[in-house]
Amino acid sequence: MNNSTPTANGNDNKKFKGDRPPCSPSRVLHLRKIPSDVTEAEVISLGLPFGKVTNLLMLKGKSQAFLEMASEEAAVTMVNYYTPVTPHLRSQPVFIQYSNHRELKTDNLPNQARAQAALQAVSAVPSGSLALPGAPTNEGTILSGQSPVLRIIIENLFYPVTLEVLHQIFSKFGTVLKIITFTKNNQFQALLQYADPVNAHYAKMALDGQNIYNACCTLRIDFSKLTSLNVKYNNDKSRDFTRLDLPTGDGQPSLEPPMAAAFGAPGIISSPYAGAAGFAPAIGFHQATGLSVPAVPGALGPLTITSSAVTGRMAIPGAGALPGNSVLLVTNLNPDLITPHGLFILFGVYGDVHRVKIMFNKKENALVQMADASQAQLAMNHLSGQRLYGKVLRATLSKHQAVQLPREGQEDQGLTKDFSNSPLHRFKKPGSKNFQNIFPPSATLHLSNIPPSVTVDDLKNLFTEAGCSVKAFKFFQKDRKMALIQLGSVEEAIQALIELHNHDLGENHHLRVSFSKSTI
Repeated sequence: MNNSTPTANGNDNKKFKGDRPPCSPSRVLHLRKIPSDVTEAEVISLGLPFGKVTNLLMLKGKSQAFLEMASEEAAVTMVNYYTPVTPHLRSQPVFIQYSNHRELKTDNLPNQARAQAALQAVSAVPSGSLALPGAPTNEGTILSGQSPVLRIIIENLFYPVTLEVLHQIFSKFGTVLKIITFTKNNQFQALLQYADPVNAHYAKMALDGQNIYNACCTLRIDFSKLTSLNVKYNNDKSRDFTRLDLPTGDGQPSLEPPMAAAFGAPGIISSPYAGAAGFAPAIGFHQATGLSVPAVPGALGPLTITSSAVTGRMAIPGAGALPGNSVLLVTNLNPDLITPHGLFILFGVYGDVHRVKIMFNKKENALVQMADASQAQLAMNHLSGQRLYGKVLRATLSKHQAVQLPREGQEDQGLTKDFSNSPLHRFKKPGSKNFQNIFPPSATLHLSNIPPSVTVDDLKNLFTEAGCSVKAFKFFQKDRKMALIQLGSVEEAIQALIELHNHDLGENHHLRVSFSKSTI
């Protein structure tokens, strides 16, 4: 057993002189010509469809990597599959052969932390989970009869998702030939065809249930019954990446040659021409920091979408233009009853509130700074026009880009508060279920985190004492930690939410209150 660590001067280097016979099968594979900017997760993603990847060594300076599979059988299957079908990473062909190392010993090597982190992130994928049960080991026949076409539904569509964004994400799993997008049953959907069913299978395994942006735009993926897509037009709704000569069909400008070239290139879109058929993005921005779709579940970290790839109203902090602002001006408040904490709790239903400032000289006005512009937009849409403490609240985007904290010694009367580190943020966890339960203000409130000892009467009394009239109450049948309570009006419910969210119910339980979409 040769346990030495492959290093830059190891014997693997001699391989591509072409003067030595190919090595006998080994569970360690030697990859060469890998792009210099490739990530650990992308290299691991080549091996995952064939079984568990147990170790990785990247030699970026030499454009090489070593990948260790859990079994020799998995490595053989992988080499057999990639011999006739050259794999690509970031649009560059990569060459794979057996290493003459039987295993990788990397414990004492520097810079292994990232490789280990990437491996841990994918270890949740069970070994060989991408091979269909009972399939023969030759990967070419694993997916016989399975369609290379995926049907994609996007739930929680808080941001527009363009054809480019889909192409960029799904290209990490292989060459995307065609995409058609459409809306059906009020849901944004897409059909996407890969060159090979194995790519479709792997993309479904890795991406189904993932969020494109932080905690929204959730991908639901199935195999389509279609085995091939018929695309008539290349525009922002449909595209055939193999036919750049197709018309745009609906009066949009045809693709210019450099743009067509950008669309033809599989992999990450980075060309300045890659906007949808000549549409400029509404707001220029540097990076959609929220993107969290990994090529391997959990491993890739944020995926950088170029500004040209997003043609919708991407609301990104620091985007410069006013529509990208995350600060709201809230007017017509009741100055006797409103507090910074009250605004923090109310606006916190629609995003994480970082700072609140009630104007010193005009206390019916306040500034509320949200975590990002999309949350500001969401809060504005849901709360502007609602009644609070007897007055109709108005919310608009502020001209300020941030809420300034008072200077030391400056009189403020506690009207400016920084909540950025508050434990009460509802959305600080990426993928939090709270993102799926954002509803407009309603007279029915959803209560959760109720301890077993608290009764119906306890809760009714709590709301009555807060000045509400309780019209109906019901515990959830399956889960007594949750309940619905219906109050006399939407205004009552808004005020109750402000006053009772995080109320201490004893036994270390703090009541969670949000608006419900259902009534009792």
